[in-house]
Amino acid sequence: MKTIRRAFLAAVMAVCCAGGVAAQLHLNPLIADNMVLQQQADARLWGTADPGAQVCVAASWGKTVEVRADKAGRWLAAIPTPEASFEPAEITFASGGDTVRVSNVLIGEVWLASGQSNMQMPLKGFPGCCVQDGLDEAINAGQVRGVRMFNVPLEQSYEPVSEVEGRWATSDDYRDAMEFSATAWFFAKSLSRALGVPVGIVSCAYGGAKVESWMPRDMLEKYPDVSLKPADIEAMTHYHRPMLMYNAMFSPVQRYTYKGIIWYQGCSNVGMHDTYAERLAAMVERWRKEIGLGEIPFYYVEIAPYDYESGDGCDGARLREAQDRAQKLIPNSGMVCTNDLAEPYELHNIHPRRKAPVGQRLSYLALNRTYGHDNVCDSGPRYAGWTAKGREAWVRFDNLAMGICRNYMLEGFELAGPDRVFHPATGWLHWQTNEVVLTADGVDEPVAVRYGFGDFKPGTLIGGNEQPAVPFRTDDW
Repeated sequence: MKTIRRAFLAAVMAVCCAGGVAAQLHLNPLIADNMVLQQQADARLWGTADPGAQVCVAASWGKTVEVRADKAGRWLAAIPTPEASFEPAEITFASGGDTVRVSNVLIGEVWLASGQSNMQMPLKGFPGCCVQDGLDEAINAGQVRGVRMFNVPLEQSYEPVSEVEGRWATSDDYRDAMEFSATAWFFAKSLSRALGVPVGIVSCAYGGAKVESWMPRDMLEKYPDVSLKPADIEAMTHYHRPMLMYNAMFSPVQRYTYKGIIWYQGCSNVGMHDTYAERLAAMVERWRKEIGLGEIPFYYVEIAPYDYESGDGCDGARLREAQDRAQKLIPNSGMVCTNDLAEPYELHNIHPRRKAPVGQRLSYLALNRTYGHDNVCDSGPRYAGWTAKGREAWVRFDNLAMGICRNYMLEGFELAGPDRVFHPATGWLHWQTNEVVLTADGVDEPVAVRYGFGDFKPGTLIGGNEQPAVPFRTDDW
């Protein structure tokens, strides 16, 4: 089979290069050995050549495309890809007498992973912040077929750039796997095993970045609280700077052909909950427009419990509330809850070690909503309403196809009476109605219910597939 493919490529290149003069053919660093291309799509490949030069692109699966470089020497080709396969393919590029061959190409599913440090955090962990079983996961990564990752370097720029240095790394070498985003790795691993296809990840995350860091100048100019004066930007902590990550990291990878986006960000926007949902939605709308593939899925992670030392201890909860609300503003989106994934000793660790459930829950969203595996439970119980019955608060939930999977030691609830003072509540599950019945010492007349509503208030209410209930409050105090 390889001999036949090489003969095909040789024949095509002979035609493409006939009578040519050597041209300056260059491929964008994303178009390189070991890359993964989106299956059954018009996969975009691009680079530069001599102005006006013809560029011939020939794939070993029998597809050939010819394009011509523009006056600036830029060219873009879209080549139809076959069904996913673990069999390595080749693509040969020719312009005049110059030829470049890209090998060990896999066809599968490709996702963009972005956000801040909890997406960036590699399997090897950060100093002082480990990933649970991260080293063993990297050592055994070679047993997972076809997961590959392109790490976009941490860069900043005042103007959009066209390319970044980097390479596609495979899971075969544990030293490479140690540098993989842990969240993205667990997402890709789960997806690959469920679908039986290769999975490629373009990891584009910058620790500490705000949502404004990933937005372009023309959008940010509309926000009165954002200054784009170089002096003001330079005075900021580097990871809080607006616009610069969009220009240096997202802009050069936006042309790649993706199935969807996964996102883990929000900690740096705590305290800015009034604007977060709308700005995240605006960012997604712009990213989708520039990627140019329609309303591709956008699945994201609720920030984990952490003590932000905010005035009333609830600024983190308000940002989570804004993240939850953003689902209604962003078409084809979904959020995974992490309320249960912080250990008590991680009160002041903004990088919780349990990254496997985060990536897996993102994969459940993708499997259910993108790939049609509706047997996969992709989210936990959601608050639907409540009723006061004397001293008791009876709380109802939706999204209970798999029921509530814990009927005792229900922690994380609070009740308040007319004095608006919240007290820890004890609860039990009424198995006939699937309602949680709550009481609290000091509350004889409940007027409001909260669950997990605080900077660091992990709860224990879970539904199918061990998916936690999303934190909520019934008040607006």
